[in-house]
Amino acid sequence: MTISNLKPEIVWKFFHQITQVPRPSKKEGKIIRYLESFAAEYNVPIKKDHAGNILMTKPATPGMENKPTVVLQSHMDMVCEKNNETKHDFENDPIETVVDGNWLRAKGTTLGADNGIGMAVELAILASDDIEHGPIECLFTVDEETGLTGAKSLQPGFMTGEILLNLDSEDEGQIFIGCAGGKDTQAVFTYTPVPTTAELFYARIDVKGLNGGHSGGEIHKGLGNANKILVRLLYLLKKNFGFVLCSIDGGNLRNAIAREAHAVIGIKPEYKEEARVLVNRFAADVENELKHVDKNVRVTMESEEKPAFYIDEKTATNLVYALSACPHGVLGMSHEIEGLVETSTNLASVKMKEGNTIVVGTSQRSSIESCKNMAANQVASVFLLAGAEVSHGDGYPGWAPNANSEILRIAQETYRHLFNKEAQVMAIHAGLECGLFLEKYPHLDMISFGPTLRDVHSPNERIQIDTVGLWWSHLLEILKNIPAK
Repeated sequence: MTISNLKPEIVWKFFHQITQVPRPSKKEGKIIRYLESFAAEYNVPIKKDHAGNILMTKPATPGMENKPTVVLQSHMDMVCEKNNETKHDFENDPIETVVDGNWLRAKGTTLGADNGIGMAVELAILASDDIEHGPIECLFTVDEETGLTGAKSLQPGFMTGEILLNLDSEDEGQIFIGCAGGKDTQAVFTYTPVPTTAELFYARIDVKGLNGGHSGGEIHKGLGNANKILVRLLYLLKKNFGFVLCSIDGGNLRNAIAREAHAVIGIKPEYKEEARVLVNRFAADVENELKHVDKNVRVTMESEEKPAFYIDEKTATNLVYALSACPHGVLGMSHEIEGLVETSTNLASVKMKEGNTIVVGTSQRSSIESCKNMAANQVASVFLLAGAEVSHGDGYPGWAPNANSEILRIAQETYRHLFNKEAQVMAIHAGLECGLFLEKYPHLDMISFGPTLRDVHSPNERIQIDTVGLWWSHLLEILKNIPAK
């Protein structure tokens, strides 16, 4: 079976087309052109703002003109992650999809169902002539994954709807009415390169095989963070034997839990075998610790050719200690919503850059603004004590739950009518664009819902096929049953 055999056909048809168009964050030109060609083919009115956000409109079906305008919203960009052995150019290559039982996944890369499936549903509604609905506006935003810059740039008046259905959630049967706000904290270490000598034994240490995952929606699962595992081992090696640090690299995106990390070190030859024993014991400990959530984790040490330089000892020591001390994971649980993570932080990436710098990327989230800032300041303090230059991003606001929402009531009633069971009403620790929409359009009544996705922001990303049909049916029932003004 292939994606062309899946139901509902019109949704999967457009999702397949979307997978064939490269759309990394901040490089959405090709998907914008695809949307423009769709609008021309289906004679759909379209406009684009200065940021690249797209709005398409569709009039009400006859007899439903008095219903309020509904905005359907998704984001164009996708997280671009792949396995090390996978050859894929996200700026030019299409995603290759695989039907795996009741799941659709990609071959060695992220699938892009986050949020390509939301885009596909919007296009399916715009292209259909057999759906009952009031006036529709379909909003496609840019750069949600790396800064929410599309939502931040949205200007009042670009859209006119009174109700917004965000199509960027990941559990069918759950309706979300709130989300966390977020903030990035970056630390920059400047080092002096020191020429290496042939007197040391050089080795590459790798942490790999982790699942990774979404740094909001999956931060509570106790998944392994490759950066934290790597630096934990480096701390032990430094304490027991000492070493020079030649290079370090780990993680990629601020909103993804790091799956892989590595470092190259140089140690005295007489410590080589003892160091191997330590690494093997450490690897066994980590495998045992993560056996229920990351059963494929591997920590290895292999000999390496002599690098040209190592990082000066003071900077390397400060870096290892700071990364060891840097918090990662859940910092606090909500006192209002049982089981909801309130505050967290993610040690996302460690990268060596031009100008002899090492850049550490982290992100903090919280449903309480003051706690978000507290977490960002806590992370900043660790790196300031280590002598790094620290900066914060602008961040984005959370979305406060509204239990009295009219569109929530309609969504609950239609779900109950369709499936003879109750939908769960939830808030999510991940960031959504909804809080930014409310800043520009404070009148909006909003919910967020979607089909079931798993392991988003990692090459294990997959979408549960049958939930797409359930979600599609629920969306159409909501549009049909929104009362007239």
